[in-house]
Amino acid sequence: MKKWMKRLRVVAASLVAMVALAACGKSNSSSSEPQLVTKGTLTVGLEGTYAPYSYRENGKLTGFEVDLARDLAKKMGYKVKFVPTKWDSLIAGVGSKKFDVAINDIAMTPERQKSYLFSTPYIYSKSALIMKSDNTTIKSIDDIKGKKIAAATGTANAQNVKKFGGETVSSTDFSTAMELVRQGRAEAALNSKEAFLYYQKSTGATDLKYQEVPSSKIPVQKIGVLMAKNNKGLQTKVNKALAELRKDGTLKKLSEKYFHGNITDK
Repeated sequence: MKKWMKRLRVVAASLVAMVALAACGKSNSSSSEPQLVTKGTLTVGLEGTYAPYSYRENGKLTGFEVDLARDLAKKMGYKVKFVPTKWDSLIAGVGSKKFDVAINDIAMTPERQKSYLFSTPYIYSKSALIMKSDNTTIKSIDDIKGKKIAAATGTANAQNVKKFGGETVSSTDFSTAMELVRQGRAEAALNSKEAFLYYQKSTGATDLKYQEVPSSKIPVQKIGVLMAKNNKGLQTKVNKALAELRKDGTLKKLSEKYFHGNITDK
């Protein structure tokens, strides 16, 4: 009887060990494999209204980040699907699995890194204050204290407006921010220098000027691909593809095509 009971205990222990190993193996597999909304497709969230990052030309999506997403997906062996989304719903769309990644000039802030994963940076963006050409009251970022400054809600730009004592006037996209400045509803806009230079060149806007913000005041922003916190497998694959695009010169070529300079290096 004792021998029989001993055998039962050995069998039970073996079964428990097998179940534990199977569970462990399953967990490791799920954490290492990219989690996708649609198998074989990289679903990308972006605004599609923010030139030259992503915008429409003759009704077709184009731009630096549109081309980047296509090249990333190709390197990863996936198809690509774009989901144009307003900024205020963009990051949340990754968390709700509306899309796999958000590629939209998103700064890698400490607050976002607590809740989401980022790829390695693919852009190093400089901040600028954009105002009317005849504006003489704003000569530096310190001058925005108590003034109305256009910036999209929830962005690093909006956080910096608050940091320097400005009052944020919410703008849904870059063009709207420029109109707020023109109409006098905002004294200036805080955005990326690169976006304004493209806007100025493409629209011929001579009524606006910019003042670059020194990195000692607002550090150069690291821009990366944003993903869900539990999607480390996808992060690994995106980083590998980005490294290849950097090495073969694709990142630099895309930057020069859309920004007329290389903003993909520090």
